[in-house]
Amino acid sequence: MADNIWSEDWDSLGDNDWEQGMKSLRLPRSGDVLGASVYELPPGGRSAYHFHHGADELLIALTDGVTLRTPEGERALAAGEAVFFPPGPEGAHGQVNATDGPVRYLVAGTRPSPEVAEYPDLGQITAQSRLPSQRGEQLFVIHTLEEGE
Repeated sequence: MADNIWSEDWDSLGDNDWEQGMKSLRLPRSGDVLGASVYELPPGGRSAYHFHHGADELLIALTDGVTLRTPEGERALAAGEAVFFPPGPEGAHGQVNATDGPVRYLVAGTRPSPEVAEYPDLGQITAQSRLPSQRGEQLFVIHTLEEGE
């Protein structure tokens, strides 16, 4: 866990399908109540469009060039711009980098447990909890919705 938003000591290098090239850096947390991470998107990179059922999130653009998608449409954010996302479909959001260089943004949010998040474009729902599942490990489940669900 880093304590500087400009650190290059990434926790995740975006090398799986879920992250789509997005690097992430976890910042110090307030126990299980509040968390924050810095994200870096490469040119053409994106974060999956999603919304939470329990978490509030606040995004702060650290560089120019982050394109934000919400239910109202897409718009480019200027460095320093802050946007709040409440729980539920009205708080749906995703970020895209349409520039020629990397872009960074910070997301801080509440960390309820358990939590459910929906990914409308992917037709998926995730369920997660800090408590162990019936198999003993921390719960994190990805469910792909079938037609009509």
